[in-house]
Order: sequence, then structure tokens, then C-alpha cells
Amino acid sequence: MAPDLSYLLNLDPTRFEPRPGRPTMKAVVTTGNGGPEKLDYRDVAVPEPAPGEVLLRVLAAGVNNTEINTRLGWYSSSVSGGTNVLAETSVSEVDDGGWDRRTPFPFIQGTDCCGEVVARADGVEHPAIGARVLVRACMRERGFGSLDNVWLGSDFDGAFAQVVRVPAGEAFAVDCGWSDVELATIPCSYGTAENLVHLAGVGAADRVLVTGASGGVGSAAVQLAKRRGAHVTAVVGQAKAEAVRALGVDRIVVRGRDLVAELGESSVDVVIDIVAGDGFGQLLKVMARGGRYATSGAIAGPIVTMDLRDLYLKDLRLIGATAWDEPVFPNLIGYIERGEIRPLVAATFPLADIAHAQRVFGAKKHVGNFVLLPPSG
Repeated sequence: MAPDLSYLLNLDPTRFEPRPGRPTMKAVVTTGNGGPEKLDYRDVAVPEPAPGEVLLRVLAAGVNNTEINTRLGWYSSSVSGGTNVLAETSVSEVDDGGWDRRTPFPFIQGTDCCGEVVARADGVEHPAIGARVLVRACMRERGFGSLDNVWLGSDFDGAFAQVVRVPAGEAFAVDCGWSDVELATIPCSYGTAENLVHLAGVGAADRVLVTGASGGVGSAAVQLAKRRGAHVTAVVGQAKAEAVRALGVDRIVVRGRDLVAELGESSVDVVIDIVAGDGFGQLLKVMARGGRYATSGAIAGPIVTMDLRDLYLKDLRLIGATAWDEPVFPNLIGYIERGEIRPLVAATFPLADIAHAQRVFGAKKHVGNFVLLPPSG
């Protein structure tokens, strides 16, 4: 029987308070919806593992759109524009700014965690003390028979800290020559991308179109679709085209160009989309009969226009994906250990410089992932 992880949502409001005899650590506490002023880098109490949990020393933590969007409240139904529409200095508190529940402010964000096991609750035998692990960020709180899910760093305290506690079954030991920084690029971006290609059933015979191909999820989707033998076309800005081409894509379409004119109708079997926005309708136009569209994001805007006839006359399938299927994360560990994928590190920053890192991240001048490094002492 799968363990019930819903307890993770019951956050003790006094958990950050230093107490006599209890060690402290550096962490970034996000105090509410708003700009970088809501990122409070300070001393907090080191967490203690609950039954069934392990304690990890955070070796490196990735930066994602998710943390920024959650802080800004972009997931609120009141927001209809892309992820760049909110001014970081003028965001108001919202009640529905989390993924599927109220954001648990104040809390520690950080969805991507590469860590070292430093303590285990009584009765926990795996992973071993000293093991280097990746944390499965998307946890199915009632097991894989339910789509209910909780996320590290979105629903409960995450990796923007020196230490984090996680359920032991969500910490996966990884045996490879990658650096801690490289491993920290994997969980959210590659987990999301692998879930998309898995749910869409991407195979060697498929012609796959990936939007936002220079970002974390998009560049991961390119690699993971190519790993399955698919023919991959990437939509990307002109300035980043060569960097994406180096990932092995078969064709580049420069962002903003007419997809139907470039590719032709019925030219794509699978669309992996994290962009949406005004270009959504064209994605359905280029899809072949029986095609599969899969999405986990809407950075250009969540409100789209479509011709419903494209959907039913072409027998298309539209797939929305947040909850990761059971094979997704073990698959990624295997790909890493067999050298079948490679990380894309754009830059690293000290954890204390998180506000600067997120500003640079938001400028979208990079290809790949940003990683934060907590102090080692």
C-alpha cells in the first residue's frame, strides 16, 4: 500500500523558529506574493525527519519558472497573460496563486534538489547515509492510483536551504560522474518533459514539434524525444537556434514564423508545448490525423483560441500533464546512469543571490538551467 503523503501539507507555523539546542541553517523563506523583496534569506531551524523520511544536505538546487510564477501569483485564475505580464514590484496577495491549492506562505521554495543523505528516521533503511540523491519533485500523495499530487518547494518546504527533509521513497540514489550542479538541473524540467513524451507515447516513427525549445523543459523534451528515435522540430528564437541545434534537432523553426507555411498541414504527429498563447491554434493546424498534443505550461499565455473542428475532424488528443506517472523518475535515473541524456547548465549562483539569479533567469537570455548553491558550512 502506498504511503499517504498528504501530511506534508500540514506545515507547522513555528517550524522556522530557532530553539535552544536545535541547530540552524541558512534558507530562503518566501513570505508571500510579490517581488524579490519577498525572498528572505535568513537563519531558520534545521528540520527533523518525520517517520518514513530522510534528511538531506542540499548540494545544489535548480531554478525554475515554477518558483517565480508561484511567488508572483501567476497561477491565479485572475491572470490571463503570459508569465512576463506581472511586474515584480506590484503583485498583490492572491488566494488562488498556487498550483491547485492556496500557496503555503511563508515557506521554503526550491523544486529541484540534488542532496546527500545525512540522517534517517527510525526504521528507514534506504537510501544509505552518504548517498547522493535526486528528489522526485512531483509526489503522488495517495499513490499512483490517484492523480492527487504534492510538489516539493510548491506545496511544502523545498531545496532553497542547506537542509531539507523528504519522504525516503522520493529520494533516488544516482550513480554517475555528473557534478552536483549538473544533477540539480534534472528533476523538474526533465521530469516534466519525460512525463510529456511518456503520456504522448512518443516513438521512433513520430514527427515531434517542441515549442519553447531553449528553456529547461523544452530543451529536455528535445533530448528525450530524440532519445526515443523521433524526428524533432524545435521552435526557438533566432538567437538561440544554434545552441538548440546542438542538441540534435532535425529542424529549427524560428519563433514567430507561420508554422503552417513553414511545415505544412498534417506534418506533425506529436506537439510538446509549454508556450500556448496566440500560437496555439497553429499547433493544431500542423498536426496530422490522430495526433497527440501534450502540455505542461503556458508561458505565452493560458487563454487560447482554437477551432474545435481541428480537434474532432482530425481525431486529435489533447493531454494536460502535471502529475508524473510512476515510470517517469526511475526512467530519468536510468538515462543519467547510462549516459543517454546530458545536462544543460546555463549559470550558477550562491543561494544568497537568489533574487539576482531569478532576475537574470527572467530575462530569458540563456539556454538550459540555472542552479543555486547553498553555503557548505
